[in-house]
Amino acid sequence: MAANLRNQNQLLSKMAIGDGHREKSPYFDGWKAYDKYPYHPEERPDGVIQMGLAENQLCFDLIQDWLMKNSEASICTPDGVVNFKDTAVFQDYHGLPEFREAIAKFMGKVRGDRVKFDPDRIVMSGGATGAQETIAFCLADPGDAFLVPTPYYPGFDRDVTWRTGVQLVPVVCASSNNFKITKSALEDAYRKAQEDNIRVKGLLITNPSNPLGTILDRETLKGIVSFINEKNIHLVCDEIYAATVFTNQPSFVSVSEVIEEDTECNRDLIHIVYSLSKDMGLPGFRVGIVYSYNDAMVNCARKMSSFGLVSSQTQHLIAAMLSDDEFVDRFIAKSKGRLDKRRKDFTEGLKQVKIDCLNGNAGLFVWMDLRRLLKDQSFEAEMELWKVIINEIKLNVSPGSSFHCSEPGWFRVCIANMDDSTMKVALSRITDFVHQNKDQNTEVKMPARKLCRRSSLKLSLSRGKVEDFVSQINMSPHTPIPQSPLVRART
Repeated sequence: MAANLRNQNQLLSKMAIGDGHREKSPYFDGWKAYDKYPYHPEERPDGVIQMGLAENQLCFDLIQDWLMKNSEASICTPDGVVNFKDTAVFQDYHGLPEFREAIAKFMGKVRGDRVKFDPDRIVMSGGATGAQETIAFCLADPGDAFLVPTPYYPGFDRDVTWRTGVQLVPVVCASSNNFKITKSALEDAYRKAQEDNIRVKGLLITNPSNPLGTILDRETLKGIVSFINEKNIHLVCDEIYAATVFTNQPSFVSVSEVIEEDTECNRDLIHIVYSLSKDMGLPGFRVGIVYSYNDAMVNCARKMSSFGLVSSQTQHLIAAMLSDDEFVDRFIAKSKGRLDKRRKDFTEGLKQVKIDCLNGNAGLFVWMDLRRLLKDQSFEAEMELWKVIINEIKLNVSPGSSFHCSEPGWFRVCIANMDDSTMKVALSRITDFVHQNKDQNTEVKMPARKLCRRSSLKLSLSRGKVEDFVSQINMSPHTPIPQSPLVRART
């Protein structure tokens, strides 16, 4: 077996056999545990509940209702088949004009129509994953780096670096100021990169933040724009959660608004990543967008988009849906309200057992603070607690260390990818666990009784490496090794 694997490796490239995908992370390990024994209210009531997937499933009823009333939008229906031939034939990489116009209009509407977007600057990509990689290819050479504030989405380690050879340099943010991005933190990271002889080509930020669930205020964005102009480096703004800001919260401020006000800003340095995966809850459609104010960047990205276009069938459907102003307005309002209610219900439930979350105002998740449950303030203790959560509580949550958080004890918990009844089950499991570990000054113990009727995993609470845990879990169909070269993107 080992000899055969060595022979296979000799036939493949270094990239193929390397670990550039960064799969050896608890972020992906939790997915494997879920795939092995997923929760089902009747068939597997003791299964693992998926709380590691940032997906908006709260408004599918609105989309399904629109589809029923607008069947001609799909070329695969009797009402829409008349457009089948024109849609199925070759389309160039610019994209359907009506698709780009609808996307540009939707991006403006999500931002309160305070700024307009040019359809001719819309570049298609296979999801935001492809958009991030395209930007990295266009802006940086192998060995160059992007600064990125921590904690940040683990997929960036794959999306930005794997095939491009680009590096990520962390900008360390702390809980003492709610993980805000400060000028001093940016300067420290930039200086360290210079000391290490690393050429910094840009700063990558996520607004609203994944995993924090917070939005950047206008003054912070102005400071960031000032910083990148001073250093003459690019600013890549991942704004894929722009429409997830809750009701009765400060409005989302896009970098596009800030540069409208800043006449001194070099617009050639500003680039936006967008998609419909989060705001519309359509990750399976793989609609990713690169929007750049740099003409050369747009030209290059459009050529590179040939490797990850959005299907013309999807473009046709999305163009029709997003051109319906009444539907879009209703969807955005309903989505905000439902996300707000889900977050309030979940965080109120956590407060009953004295578990706090960062005070967020957007996103499909909460940044849960379990520092008081650690036996000591170390990342080893965080891993031990995470193993208990996966094995005993049967919840796939993601530990802060997988997001490069500088402090142990924080966990991202996704709350919008399940129905109300499943959320209640998850809360009850957390409540039962905390009640069994009331003494905050002692280490977390394995529950005296199983929180679920059966356990399908055998995990140890030793300080052994996470790989010991991984070896006990079968590879999932979402795992690129060995069954498939694909992986769920932008989760």
